[in-house]
Amino acid sequence: MTGAAGRGERRGWTPPLRRRRRWDWAAQAPTWQEARPALIGAALERACARPSGNWFVVGASRDVRAGGPPRGRTVGGVEVVLWRSETGGLRAGPGVCPHLGAPLRDSRVVCGTLVCHWHGLALDGGPFAGWEPFPVHDDGVLVWVRLDAVGGEEPLERPVVPERPVAGGAVDAVFTVVGRCEPQDVVANRLDPWHGSWFHPYSFVDLTVARPPRGEDDDTFVVDVSFRVTGRLVVPVRAEFTAPGPRTVVMRVTEGEGATSVVETHATPLTPEADPRPRTAVIEAVVAASDRRGFALARAAAPALRPLMRRTAGRLWRDDLAYAERRWELRGTGRFPA
Repeated sequence: MTGAAGRGERRGWTPPLRRRRRWDWAAQAPTWQEARPALIGAALERACARPSGNWFVVGASRDVRAGGPPRGRTVGGVEVVLWRSETGGLRAGPGVCPHLGAPLRDSRVVCGTLVCHWHGLALDGGPFAGWEPFPVHDDGVLVWVRLDAVGGEEPLERPVVPERPVAGGAVDAVFTVVGRCEPQDVVANRLDPWHGSWFHPYSFVDLTVARPPRGEDDDTFVVDVSFRVTGRLVVPVRAEFTAPGPRTVVMRVTEGEGATSVVETHATPLTPEADPRPRTAVIEAVVAASDRRGFALARAAAPALRPLMRRTAGRLWRDDLAYAERRWELRGTGRFPA
């Protein structure tokens, strides 16, 4: 479209990308004085004190498919198996067959019933011979299971699910990686936004913490940052980091391109508490949204975009998991606060 009508269509339009001057990693302002250990530690302590209701994230909703195989996950040393009924309802319970202990994650799902591959014992999701189902929740992006014996808290009927963009108007992807650390080390990493431009210069530039938490009534990190797309092209945004639970940190874009988009980082312990060699699964959900008309094309191309989104998350977590594992190692030597 050309002429006045075309100009009218484009009035107020702004490009999503910005071109910035050349950036020198070593010339950026140091952030170590702002990233005070006591401030990060206090935010972590408050996060760990918030209730989870004994709910743990175990994976992506789309990975547990109706008609598909069961999925297994160990949470806090407890084997868990998940599958779907014929109508798509989510089922979960102990991953150990009550007959002779077979791993139910290797079983088959036949007409919505879990059939053990050792001797054919069938479980429809209800109690059977000492096998008791676990409460489970599917929020449309992630699958949660409630393990009261592991969490040790007052149980909640539903997990605390962070607010997300409107369903159907976003593209989501879930990335999972396992590290040698505890959930608190993963949460502490996310409650230190000051490391972004230093530790991840390939993804972030111009990161400043506009406002750190002020205490229990204002426990939000407000961050201005530019996401690097390629070369000198960046996307500047304002984002907020919050910790709604002891094993979850949420980054929400509040201003700029992709406002309302969220990145949820969930840390699920795989080993029992106080295990000398703890392992934690980092399960990160990226839920991207935009009010640009062209975003409909991104939603249509979601199956092709998800691997790229997971690859981007994986690159960041290659470094951040090393950060979390290092923190755990130092805590074990007494050289870092527990």
